[in-house]
Amino acid sequence: MRLNLERLDLLIAQYVSGALPAPAHVLIGSHLEMRSSAVRFARTLEYLAGRALNDNEPSAMSSRDARLRRIFASAAPADDSPPLTPKEGQLPRSLRGYTGSDLLDIPWKTKLPGLRQHVIEKSKDVETSLLWARPGRALPHHGHHGLELTLVLGGEFHDHRGNFGEGDVSVADETLDHRPVAGNGTPCICFSVLFAPIALSGSTIRLLGDILGL
Repeated sequence: MRLNLERLDLLIAQYVSGALPAPAHVLIGSHLEMRSSAVRFARTLEYLAGRALNDNEPSAMSSRDARLRRIFASAAPADDSPPLTPKEGQLPRSLRGYTGSDLLDIPWKTKLPGLRQHVIEKSKDVETSLLWARPGRALPHHGHHGLELTLVLGGEFHDHRGNFGEGDVSVADETLDHRPVAGNGTPCICFSVLFAPIALSGSTIRLLGDILGL
């Protein structure tokens, strides 16, 4: 889990700097809504970035008056009030804006027995989706051809790295082969951002059982 946490810290730093692709920005923003400790870390990074800018010698700005006019004419910034705590059936505010609906209104489609999916966005560069897995449901053993970020919205899942509960983010890449299993208590609901296809792996008998949901 230590490596996953280190990767997550890097993603939060990229979020603060505005360097993440839009779907990953939504995922990390949703994570910050769900985890106050992550918010404190992000605010510390913002403070340090502000200090670094303040310590730099100012440089002359070209077209100063024209730029100021554009700033004053621009729309007001987004509401900076503390995010709402997600409730049952309610997605984090960042994710709700991205999906255009709340959790209770998601039009789920059955992907495999005991596994439902709602694809939000799909292109050659990224696939984003919501996943619902019944308690105890295992996903087929698989590896990754690139980065996948998974935010747990409800319930929990576990693999050989440990448990991932509500608000946790799993960071997976080419170095990871795993078999995620939903916890036994409640369904596991996740938001997934996939930047490259996955590849099924493991024994044929186990894969067949996982595909059929046995």
